[in-house]
Amino acid sequence: MPVDELDTRILRLLLEQPRTSVREYARILGVARGTLQARLDRLEREGVITGTAPALSPAALGHPVLAFVHIEVTQGHLDEVGDALAAVPEIVEAFSITGGGDLLARVVARDNAHLEDVVQKLISMPGVVRTRTEVALRERVAHRMLPLVESLGRAART
Repeated sequence: MPVDELDTRILRLLLEQPRTSVREYARILGVARGTLQARLDRLEREGVITGTAPALSPAALGHPVLAFVHIEVTQGHLDEVGDALAAVPEIVEAFSITGGGDLLARVVARDNAHLEDVVQKLISMPGVVRTRTEVALRERVAHRMLPLVESLGRAART
């Protein structure tokens, strides 16, 4: 979906000040509240804004270990394994991928022993052929969207 300069300014505010009211956003942006609400509704309807939940820290919730698990699946069992992954609470994201493996899961754990238990659970799932686990040592670039939004805003102005 193409975004214009106002959309970009709205998205930037949502990212920088997520707990501000629509009325305050409208005041900051210098637009009518109805205009802002219509833009927000369109951005939600078109899937640009996908949620308003707070970002949570697995580490602060007692799960400081982060790992990426590549999962190789028996042909024809991708959906079945994907559904089974959704039942494992320590899997916070999972994607179908190309390259080495069929699925990539982002896994959090209390410690390395707990991570091993989670990986063993994955290995025992029907349809899983093998796994390969990589433990993250340190986050170098946190999940972010603002640089992309700003890039889109620059493109909209040209």
